[in-house]
Parts: sequence; structure tokens; C-alpha cells
Amino acid sequence: QVQPVESGGGLVQAGGSLRLSCTASERTFNTYALAWFRQAPGKEREFVAAVSRNGLFTHYADSVKGRFAISRVNATNTVYLQMNSLKPEDTAVYYCTADRTTAQEMSKIVPTYWGQGTQVAVSS
Repeated sequence: QVQPVESGGGLVQAGGSLRLSCTASERTFNTYALAWFRQAPGKEREFVAAVSRNGLFTHYADSVKGRFAISRVNATNTVYLQMNSLKPEDTAVYYCTADRTTAQEMSKIVPTYWGQGTQVAVSS
């Protein structure tokens, strides 16, 4: 069973960057697609980005394309979300998720495994 643990959130000014990390102590980590979701205050949870099991394929929400980059290092059971050119509307709790499916499919389902979330706040 995968138990994601996120880190790296914080407060940043608009235009700045943050890198989120997520680790999971699971020896079959590389059999899971991984994705980041986020939920802003008063809004529904939304898909942000996903990466395939081998790290070769990625999928992004239109709102973050060209600004965010997801990657993974299976040797260390870690997935990253590099966030650049941050906007106030990126303010949310960001969740790391995992499931045994494809990167593209992660945007269409509610993944099975979720972390506790990490807060990202972008000031204008």
C-alpha cells in the first residue's frame, strides 16, 4: 500500500517558484502512476499533473502547462512538482496521489492513494 508524504509547500510571491516533493515507502513504487491534485479554498479539487510509472510520459492540466513540470526518481521513491511563474490562482493545498493506471488516466479518476497535502500560497 502506497502512503505518499508531501513536502515543499510554502509562501511565495507571484512570479516565483517552488518545488514540491513526495515520497512513499513502498517497494513497488515504480508500478504506480503518480499525480498531483490541488484544492483551493471554496473550490473543487482539480487535477494538476501526472507522470507514468517509468517517468517517460507526463500529462498536465491546461492551466499549468508550460509553467509546471512533474518528474519522478524511482530509485528514491520520489516524485517532484517544479512550479514556476506562480500565480495567485495557484494557491491551494497540493496532494500527491498514486494509482495503478496510466498518466493520462490519472486526470480522469479519483486516485486510490492520497497524501495529507501541502499548502502553497502565492501572494500578489
